[in-house]
Amino acid sequence: MTIKTILRMGDPRLIEPSQEVSDAPSLELNQLIEDMLDTMAANNGAGLAAPQIGVLKKLVVFGMKDETSENERYPDTEHVPLTILINPEIKPIGEDIIESWEGCLSIPGMRGVVPRYAKIHYKGLDPKGNIIEREVEGFHSIVVQHECDHLDGILYPMRMRDMSYFGFEEELSEPEPDQ
Repeated sequence: MTIKTILRMGDPRLIEPSQEVSDAPSLELNQLIEDMLDTMAANNGAGLAAPQIGVLKKLVVFGMKDETSENERYPDTEHVPLTILINPEIKPIGEDIIESWEGCLSIPGMRGVVPRYAKIHYKGLDPKGNIIEREVEGFHSIVVQHECDHLDGILYPMRMRDMSYFGFEEELSEPEPDQ
């Protein structure tokens, strides 16, 4: 078990674009995935992108181990299956946008209201090189978009429309954003 240090907002590596993974499957990639899963779990994350631990590769992990797992940071959300996604591609389904509160392991202790597509189609590879393809909505959709933004060097505050909905978790009353 290796828990990596998570880069924090301000580190220039977080705003650099990532490179495609070309070595799937491989022992090196499997070690990186294991480190990412350990790091996500140790920090109660809903997801983690490779750039957050300083590896500029198109790789994200997200979700919960099983239906009974609960994330301490997002206790009231629906189950998202534990997924390892290599070289992900996202396409919106429709133009509906939802706004919801997000946090990020690279911006600890803070939250903000972020607009995201309500429903998306995503695809990529699993660690064995098999294609994963899903249509999702709700929290699942938000998590995938958030993690994949990291691969393009985008942190959630860069997507926010209203900075009055950005602050430290303990200071925010989390009013519902205007839709």
